Amino acid sequence: MSAITTKGQVTIPKPIRDALDIHPGSLVEFTMNRDGDGVLRRAATETPAASRFERFRGCAGPGMSTDEIMALMRDDD
Repeated sequence: MSAITTKGQVTIPKPIRDALDIHPGSLVEFTMNRDGDGVLRRAATETPAASRFERFRGCAGPGMSTDEIMALMRDDD
């Protein structure tokens, strides 16, 4: 038996965590069965789709320094 905190949190007993192979950071989902009982399941571990910007991660080089950018903007020679 576990008590619910004021934040709505509850400790999942270790035997249940072990049986479901859930660890800190694991995703779980809560559903209700036909009898109205709450059911806890480990969430599917599918990798979420990468954002449209993910393919550009790490592609940029070091670029210009702030001084170089300012000189370019001021048209300094």
